[in-house]
Amino acid sequence: MDADLRTRLDAFGDGLHPLVLADGRAAIAKRRRNAPAGFFAMEAHGLALLRDARGLRVPAAIALAGDALVLEDLGRGRPSPSAWARAGRALARQHACVADRFGLDRDGWCGDSAQDNTPMADGWRFFAECRLLPQARRARDAGRLDRADVVAVERLCAALPARVPAQPPALLHGDLWSGNLHPCGDGELALIDAGAVHYGWAEADLAMLTLFGEPPTVFFDAYRQATGSDAGWRARAPLYNLYHLLNHLSLFGRGYLGAVREALRQAG
Repeated sequence: MDADLRTRLDAFGDGLHPLVLADGRAAIAKRRRNAPAGFFAMEAHGLALLRDARGLRVPAAIALAGDALVLEDLGRGRPSPSAWARAGRALARQHACVADRFGLDRDGWCGDSAQDNTPMADGWRFFAECRLLPQARRARDAGRLDRADVVAVERLCAALPARVPAQPPALLHGDLWSGNLHPCGDGELALIDAGAVHYGWAEADLAMLTLFGEPPTVFFDAYRQATGSDAGWRARAPLYNLYHLLNHLSLFGRGYLGAVREALRQAG
């Protein structure tokens, strides 16, 4: 990062800040003075992995520092039905990128929560040991989850092979709520906030797209046509989304406890 850009970033508080670079390009600076070590580096790495998959568009990472990341400004527009269909096919291309292990070569971040990406060959074990159980124990330790709820999560983890079909480790965005599917200025869809990228179950990305609102039907139809998959993942969505609801419980408080318990009920 050059000295002039560093000086300009130092004038920003935490948050998102538009800026114009010396060469005239529009950019967005993400600043966080007390960012955990590796926080923005992981986001830049995640964006690079998604770009290499040649699926959905992602913003180019222009400059990286420990407390800031400067990204291409994608603008903001309104996607058409055809743009949503292209996005569904693009996500299918991304999910076609598979690895021989679940996880990643480094840990990541789901929002402000550290995310364990220890590589494992067993997807059920990975989802239990690196996703559900750490979040449940974190919420319990914070006094936001009862012991009986933790036991229910543990029972669910033991039953994962019976609940979730075998799937290859696909390249996931990992935090794919609808707000991270960004409508660019030209109306195309892009992925942003890539700190949770890893290899996991493709159905988990689809499930999170239904957690806080969801894309139009044409998106899911295009994905299904491109992959040949069925809609069985919707019945498993509460199980996949339990991870994110537990995370929200830990981050934002007991207002999410009812949603956690409902997801547990549906998943069990």
